[in-house]
Amino acid sequence: MSAVTHAWHRLSNRNPLVEFVDACLRGPAQVVFQNNPLTGLLILVALAWGAFDSGQPRVFGGGLLGLVVGTATALALQVDRTSLRQGLFGFSPLLTGLAVPTFLDDRPLMWLYLVLGAVGTTVVTLALNAIFKKWGLTAFTFPFVLTTWVLLMAAYQFERFTVLTDMTPKFPGEGSLTGGSFDWDLIPTFLRGVSQVFLINSWVSGLIIVIALLVNSRWSALFAVVGTVGATLLALWFGADGASLDKGLYGFNAVLTAIAVGAVMHRPGALVTVYTLFGIALTLFVQMALATVLTPLAIPVLTGPFNIATWLLLLPQRHFAPVPNHERVKESVVSTLKRAV
Repeated sequence: MSAVTHAWHRLSNRNPLVEFVDACLRGPAQVVFQNNPLTGLLILVALAWGAFDSGQPRVFGGGLLGLVVGTATALALQVDRTSLRQGLFGFSPLLTGLAVPTFLDDRPLMWLYLVLGAVGTTVVTLALNAIFKKWGLTAFTFPFVLTTWVLLMAAYQFERFTVLTDMTPKFPGEGSLTGGSFDWDLIPTFLRGVSQVFLINSWVSGLIIVIALLVNSRWSALFAVVGTVGATLLALWFGADGASLDKGLYGFNAVLTAIAVGAVMHRPGALVTVYTLFGIALTLFVQMALATVLTPLAIPVLTGPFNIATWLLLLPQRHFAPVPNHERVKESVVSTLKRAV
């Protein structure tokens, strides 16, 4: 495996097309803070499985299109070459590309809308990271969140689009916000919490993503599992919506928070683990609060709660062990963007 990796790296250094493909493969991996083309390839396999298994291949096609367009836009804008090669301008457009066909009806104009959204996501990434760098932070997946919120809210004003969020606009206190049944099939639910990071509702996809994390970082895989298990059980304990629980919708934001705080920004350890567990709870509470705010607009929270909670956890600068303790994760969305933008 090491020989194949080195051969691929040498080829990507010599061939511009392979270099572009390599950057695109790293994009999906950087969603979960990994810098590994094999991890990215496995994640794409997971997305393909989930999309085709649910009868929505256009979602996978949208993700691929967003990934390529976003990366190509960064190349055209002559961004920092190191950041581009690490896939740091592909991961948010990938998510935007997955979101647009998920939440808008299928028609030709939707694909133009998606391309414009992917281009916009790259521009927003540059803008937000220039701002967040002043506080020693990065924008994480917030460019995807902000761009997708704008695209969905704008779509309500266009008669050629239909927003398919399966949400009923209502103000807090009007009717019941919870309901549905939970089938107590916990393992698939936990795995769906991992796949929902990419807007995919499939426990098989979640399992493949965990394996993809293991390829690059055992700590990241472990904390991803801790994130989805912890948030899902806490939401179940507090009586959250059963149907949403079953789909893993209370786990995916916590998955990202757990990886970022527990495995990327700090060296894993006892105190870091406790801080990460608190972060998982904080992420869930932020998610529920943000859902209350966005319900009147019928707009999904996406990964907004992860961004808000993780910023709050990192701003106090309680660096218990600031040097990551995994040799394979030497470059990530955090470390590279801090230097580049």
